[in-house]
Amino acid sequence: MRRTSRRLADGREIIYFDDTPGTPERVAVDTRDLPEQAPHSEVRRDPLTNEWVGIAAHRQTRTYKPPADLCPLCPSSPGRPTEVPESSYDVVVFENRFPSFAESVPDVPSTVDGMPMVARAPGRGRCEVVCFTSDHNSSFGALTPHRVRTVVDVWADRTEAFAKLPGVEQVFPFENRGEEIGVTLSHPHGQIYGYPFVTPKTSRMLEVAGQYLAAHGTHVLGDVLAAERAAGSRVVASSDHWTAFVPSAARWPVEVHVVPHRQVPDLPALSEVERDDFAVIYLEVLRRLDGLYNKPLPYIAAWHQAPVRTGRDLAWLHLEVFSVLRTADKLKYLAGSESGMAVWINDTAPEQVAERLRAI
Repeated sequence: MRRTSRRLADGREIIYFDDTPGTPERVAVDTRDLPEQAPHSEVRRDPLTNEWVGIAAHRQTRTYKPPADLCPLCPSSPGRPTEVPESSYDVVVFENRFPSFAESVPDVPSTVDGMPMVARAPGRGRCEVVCFTSDHNSSFGALTPHRVRTVVDVWADRTEAFAKLPGVEQVFPFENRGEEIGVTLSHPHGQIYGYPFVTPKTSRMLEVAGQYLAAHGTHVLGDVLAAERAAGSRVVASSDHWTAFVPSAARWPVEVHVVPHRQVPDLPALSEVERDDFAVIYLEVLRRLDGLYNKPLPYIAAWHQAPVRTGRDLAWLHLEVFSVLRTADKLKYLAGSESGMAVWINDTAPEQVAERLRAI
């Protein structure tokens, strides 16, 4: 794989990752007249939960559902420059034009309106867009195993790069797919966030893992993985190095966890063979998910990695893929119990969902 870093018209970095032999050098210039980047992200800590909340009002002006012939993630063509100056690409990564977090945000006061209990800080981090293919009408599930392996290497590359940035505490690669999820650009792509704090979910999982280790001497996810493989009733697919299963306490109507058999903290720690194996099993999982309702399934695919500086011995890398679609034509809404109290009520039984996925 060849890696080429360039700059867009407003100074943002764009990186081409080429896995096709004979691809010409990436020398195209961004000819657009773009305004200077001026993100004003900040984070504020909720005094009632001690959780950080990002504030990024500049994102209100981001691109929203453009027609296919104006997609900013497609390659550029004569008379139609896009975010990708080249006329084609394999996998490309670039800094988000409307980032939730950015390296260049200005300083802010340390509290909100002088209230000592409400801490405030610049939203310093990094947000990148990852385009999996130049084919606007494709999807992640339609990629070849070779291309998926390239994407895994890209995720690992960017995780390592983000971890070196001042202030980044956690790196989160993810993909949103489908309008039901809230996707505003339909081109096959994902994102990577470099948070200036450890996220609430990761903090909680590390806390639970530490408590479980102290009580049992083993890792909670390792024991869950072994138990799920032994029971088999919720396993969707398995290979030499990964197992995909519907968790026994699934929150979402469709939810699958893809877990490596070896405890590793993050994507860069995966071996070559583990990366190869993931490309095969993940494509199988996505094929089964799309077959559930005989149409493309809207989903979120979220990588859980160790924070950059804390809890790395307690983390166990895994991917969670979940959907808001509870039937072919009905959505799961986060209503009173979920949104108000964070108590999830699932309308589907995990065992039944796993059985249906295995049959596809």
